[in-house]
Amino acid sequence: MSKRIVSTFLLFLLIPSCASPAPTTDSVSQSASTPNDWWRSVVFYEIFVRSFYDTNNDGIGDFNGVTAKLAYLEELGVNAIWLMPIHPSPSYHGYDVADYYSVNPEYGAMDDFKNLLAEAHQRDIRIIIDLVLNHTSSEHPWFIEANNDPNSIYRDYYVWEDEDKGNGWHQGNQGYYFGLFWEGMPDLNYNNPAVTEDMLKVTDYWLNEIGVDGFRVDAVKHLIEAEGKTENTPATHEWLEDFYKAYKKQNPQAYAVGEVFNAGSSVVKSYTGDELDQVFNFEISSGFVNSANGGANSGVISAVKFALMDTPDFNFATFLTNHDQARAMSVFYGNADKAKVAAFLMLTSPGTPFIYYGEEIGMQGQKPDEDIRLPMQWNADEYAGFSTTTPWRTPHHDYTQVNVEAQHGDSASLLEHYQTLIHLRKAHPALQTGDITLLDAGSSGIFASLRRHGKETFLVLANLTDKEISEYEIKLDDTALAESAFGVETVFGAEQARGRERGGEAVAYKPYDVLHPYAMYILKVNP
Repeated sequence: MSKRIVSTFLLFLLIPSCASPAPTTDSVSQSASTPNDWWRSVVFYEIFVRSFYDTNNDGIGDFNGVTAKLAYLEELGVNAIWLMPIHPSPSYHGYDVADYYSVNPEYGAMDDFKNLLAEAHQRDIRIIIDLVLNHTSSEHPWFIEANNDPNSIYRDYYVWEDEDKGNGWHQGNQGYYFGLFWEGMPDLNYNNPAVTEDMLKVTDYWLNEIGVDGFRVDAVKHLIEAEGKTENTPATHEWLEDFYKAYKKQNPQAYAVGEVFNAGSSVVKSYTGDELDQVFNFEISSGFVNSANGGANSGVISAVKFALMDTPDFNFATFLTNHDQARAMSVFYGNADKAKVAAFLMLTSPGTPFIYYGEEIGMQGQKPDEDIRLPMQWNADEYAGFSTTTPWRTPHHDYTQVNVEAQHGDSASLLEHYQTLIHLRKAHPALQTGDITLLDAGSSGIFASLRRHGKETFLVLANLTDKEISEYEIKLDDTALAESAFGVETVFGAEQARGRERGGEAVAYKPYDVLHPYAMYILKVNP
C-alpha cells in the first residue's frame, strides 16, 4: 500500500511541550518573510562529527572535538552549525537512525553534546542537527518488532505488502516492506497518525529539552509516496504544512531547512513559506560552481534569474558542494583561484550560505562517500592533526600542504579569503538579504551585480577567467545609478576603483582599466 496523508495534526498540536524561553527581540517569527528570521543573516558551517576533531584518541571525531574548535569557527566568522546525524546508528554516516532520543556513543555522551550547545550559544553560534523523518534504521526497535510480529502496534509504522512490488521493496520476515533508499532504511508510514505523533515528540525533545536551534530535514521530498510517485507528492506538501505549524508551536524560533535534492528555485518555492523555513537551492549552487569552473557567467546568471522569477525574496539556502557530492576543490582540480571565485559568488549573493567543513582550506574528495567525508586537515602532523591515532578513514594525501595551520594568517590563502568575505557579509545587510540587480558588463567572463539594502549599495564584480579583461563596460541602464555620479570605496579587492564622474547619457561604468585574472571586488557606492 502507498503512504497517504491523514490530517490529524490538530490533535498533535495539543501535545504538551516543555516550556521554552520567552521570545527575545530577535525572536523568529512564524512568518517566513519577517526580517527577524535569524537564519537569513547567518553563515552556516556543515560538520561531520566523525571527521572533525578527535579528543579521546580513538580515531573518531567527537562532540568535545567540535567544542574545542569553536574558537576557530568563531574566528572564521560562521555563526551557525549544521551537525550531520548524531544519533546511534549501525552505519558510519548515521542516516539510518536506531534511536532518536540518544546520541551516538562514539561521539560522546549526551552531557558532552549539551556542553557543546552551551559553549556554542555563549559564542552566539546556533546549532541545528540532521532530522531523518523519511525512514528509520532497520535496527530501530520499532522496525524490529514490526518485522517480527505482524500484530505489533509498530507494524503500521512502516509500509507493507504481501508480495514484492518491485523497486524499493524488500523482503521482511513476514511480507515485503518499502525502503526507497535501501533495505537498511525502511520508510516510515505517515498514513498512520501515531507515526506523526511520535516524530513530533522527537522534535519537541530536541528543541525544548535539549535546546537545539532547529533541523536540517533529510530527504524531505520523499516523505509520502502516492500513486506511483516517490517524490514531491501533494500529500508530502500537505503534511509539511502541518509540520511547520507544529514545530513553530513547539519553539517559534526553531529553524528547519529541507534537503530537496536537485531543487531549483521553482521547487524551492513550493516547499517554503508555510512548509519549511528554507530549502537548499541546488540550481543556484551549481551556478556558482559551474561559472567558477568554466570561466563564464551563464551558469550563475541563469540561476539568479530563475530565483528572481520564482523566489524574489531569496529565502533559500546556498552552498557549493555538500557531503553527497565531490568536494568543490576536486571539481576545480585543485585550482585555488577557481575555489576563491566560487566562494566569492556564494558569499556575495542572496540566500543563506552553508560551508562544508574543510571547504575553506580547499580539502579535496571524490566518491565513494567516505572519501568526501575525510578527517579535517588541521596541520601537517601525522593524521593531519585530526587525531593522535589511526583515524577511522585515512586523511587525504595532500594534508601536509593543505591545512588550517599552513593557511592561517596568510592573506593570499583560501582560508583568509573565506574569513574576509564572511566577516564582510556579516557586517553589511546588503550582502545578506539585500536586493540583487544583475548587470551586463559586455563580457561572458565577468560577473557583476548590485546589492542594495536601505541606503547601502554595493557593486560586486569578478573576472571569472584566467585572462586579463580590458574590453568591458558595466551598463547601469534601469538602475538607480543610471543617471548618477558617484564615488566608490573598495571594501574587498587589491586596488581602489574610480568613481563615476557624471551621469546622464553615460550609463556605462568602468571602475578599472583592466580586470586581472580572477580579480574580485566589492565596491561600496557612495552617492
